[in-house]
Amino acid sequence: MKETKEIRSVLYSDEFNLFYSELDERTKVKYKQGIDILKTVYVLSTKFVKRIVNTNLYEMRISVGYNEYRTVLFCTDHENVIQATKIILLNGFLKKSSKDYNKYIKRAINILNNLES
Repeated sequence: MKETKEIRSVLYSDEFNLFYSELDERTKVKYKQGIDILKTVYVLSTKFVKRIVNTNLYEMRISVGYNEYRTVLFCTDHENVIQATKIILLNGFLKKSSKDYNKYIKRAINILNNLES
């Protein structure tokens, strides 16, 4: 079995850990796969990780059946996620509508501000 080298370290906020702990096992497996991709794949597809417009944040996209999960993340050492070597998963949510989307972005920004202070 070929060993895969990690090119990024991934850290988790308390809010993300709480979100993750409440997921069902099938969704946790998908998340583990997604996090492994973050850690080991240099060029990340925009279907999987996409920059959030007008912010320095990105979203990781996880699909499980008809459910679309989003996790807001921040790169601590580079503006570009591809060149980053350290990423923090700030918060996660089940995307139900675009109306709630901005609320989760604001929450992620608050989490990040609290981490920095």
